Amino acid sequence: MKSLVSTGARCVAPVAAIAAVLVSSSASANIRITEVMSSSSGLGAPTPDWIEITNYGSSAVNLSGWRMDDGSFNIAVSAALSGVTSIGAGESVIFIESAAGAAVPAFLTHWGGLAGVQVGYYSGSGLGFSSGGDGACLFDAGGAILSQVSFGVATSGSSFFYGWDSAGVLDSAYNGIVSTVGTIGTLGAGLYGQLVA
Repeated sequence: MKSLVSTGARCVAPVAAIAAVLVSSSASANIRITEVMSSSSGLGAPTPDWIEITNYGSSAVNLSGWRMDDGSFNIAVSAALSGVTSIGAGESVIFIESAAGAAVPAFLTHWGGLAGVQVGYYSGSGLGFSSGGDGACLFDAGGAILSQVSFGVATSGSSFFYGWDSAGVLDSAYNGIVSTVGTIGTLGAGLYGQLVA
């Protein structure tokens, strides 16, 4: 069985508010939220809030019509995911909070370019992750919840990491781990995870 492994991370104390839920019966059920950043001000210049999603499936998935929401987990107030039309098998993509994607170039520069990583965007009234604790929810084009995570108080400059096994079950050892600032490309160290045996 495969699982996600994090390096350079410390666990957040177990709290009732920190949980992850996976709900779906569609073919796109292999898409998971794997990382969330609600406070990036500890990295020098702050960047927008963002989520990373990963395709654990064996084929590409069309993201047209997909949406996200913060802690209300409500499709009625969710925002469309834009700028990335599909996610390949084994690929992770990032969506940042940015009106019309205007902040994407600065985000890429801030994170060292992120060569080969697709970065899209979302924007909406009332959206925005609270550094005091919040959540993120991913909806497919039919409105089904595919992945939903909650997190506690943010550590400035660090993200929350979620690990899933190959069957799509949350690995409790990687439920809302606060990742340390580190090398891009190292799971749990800022951005863009990797699946390892």
